[in-house]
Amino acid sequence: MSSQHILKHQQLGLTDDDVLKMYSYMLKARKFDERATLLQRSGKTAFHISSIGQEAAQVAAAFALDKQQDYFLPYYRDYAFVLTIGMTVQELLLAALFKAEDINGGRQMPGHFGYKKLHIVSGSSPVATQVLHAVGIALTALMRKEEHIAFVTFGEGSSNQGDVHEAFNFAGVFKLPVIFMCENNQYAISIPAHRQVAGRVVDRAAGYGFPGQRVDGNDALEVYRAVKEARERAVRGYGPTLIEAMMYRIPPHSTADDDMLYRTKEEVEYHKEQDGVQRFRRYLLESDVLSEELDRALQENIAKEVNEATKYAEKSPYPAPEDVLRHVYAEDGGDV
Repeated sequence: MSSQHILKHQQLGLTDDDVLKMYSYMLKARKFDERATLLQRSGKTAFHISSIGQEAAQVAAAFALDKQQDYFLPYYRDYAFVLTIGMTVQELLLAALFKAEDINGGRQMPGHFGYKKLHIVSGSSPVATQVLHAVGIALTALMRKEEHIAFVTFGEGSSNQGDVHEAFNFAGVFKLPVIFMCENNQYAISIPAHRQVAGRVVDRAAGYGFPGQRVDGNDALEVYRAVKEARERAVRGYGPTLIEAMMYRIPPHSTADDDMLYRTKEEVEYHKEQDGVQRFRRYLLESDVLSEELDRALQENIAKEVNEATKYAEKSPYPAPEDVLRHVYAEDGGDV
């Protein structure tokens, strides 16, 4: 193997410690996801929507952004992204179990993130509405001459919503500092991508006057490069970028879905072999950044963290009945 390939992360400005941290976040997201599915299957929560197969791109994107300055508008599969930005497994499990200590007060569906101190803008159930919100935040940055950008994600299915096209048009006209990242996981619930989009999502960028780039979403370093370059363009005043990260949704759409009705086991097994987490692991091993011993230690530490977070979340109380109207109406002397 050439030294050029081995040192690819260093060529991108990432240290060995950086890529080890990236790998640990991928593992953490995977372990959380598996635990949340187990909790749902055991009847402890009603619903889970998985991100397995999409972690590598999410972690890479988060590493390419400025956690202190930028604003983040993730979509409902972005567990790996929000963990990398600063959320904890415990916070995600409190939300999954609808507990009072959840930062949203046990009031949001799983995967509806919102965290003011981390600049994670609260999402809502209608898909792609966050894309317009990201454009509004980017407009504010432009008007105030602030060097932060908005980063927003969505799936290829929701790329057909009118909100997305309005957002693209407005961002293109005013050259707003926003990055649109489409996580193309090949299925909008049960509908394959070729029945959702005629052509490629990335090609739509040209029609709105800004660049688009399609990348391999299973290649974490390629996603990191693309997002980092897009951010640099945005803060220099060159406007938006659309990134289409190609990946595959390995689990069913949600725990309420039977994916074998619309795809085959052979198809899913093939894509498991392309999994971005395992691909990144192999890269780190080949680069001598990761050893089998260190990998085992990381896995054990993350398993312990997930177990402790699960115990805490399960013991945590549910919201009190008398709090049912909190955050619904304005309260005197309190936050609205």
